Amino acid sequence: MRKKRVALIVLLVGLTALLGGCMLAAVGAGVVGTVAYATGDLEVIESERLDIVYEATLAAVEELDLIVTEKTKDALSALIVARDAQDKKITIRLSAAAERTTELSIRVGVFGDETKSRLIYKRIRHNLRRW
Repeated sequence: MRKKRVALIVLLVGLTALLGGCMLAAVGAGVVGTVAYATGDLEVIESERLDIVYEATLAAVEELDLIVTEKTKDALSALIVARDAQDKKITIRLSAAAERTTELSIRVGVFGDETKSRLIYKRIRHNLRRW
């Protein structure tokens, strides 16, 4: 009887942990506009079409006086590479995640710079609100 009780408790604890993790992942996956900084990249999910985020990003880069060295775009993704006054490479990647959802990634320099990445993103958000 004791073994059954212990097994049931272990099963319930394990099930709770498993379902709690899945619920957290499901809730996190549905949130649009989330921002995370990890391993040198500022990762954002925007609730706008790729075209709109791309235009807002180009405007932000221009407003910040960054020098664009490369830009490419198709219906599914876009890439903007620029340089700042210290000649740090800034890579901005856009990817269409759904019809009205775009994944945005900003990396400044080799190892990343969270402060500059957030500054660039803040300017992009400012432009998105204008449109």
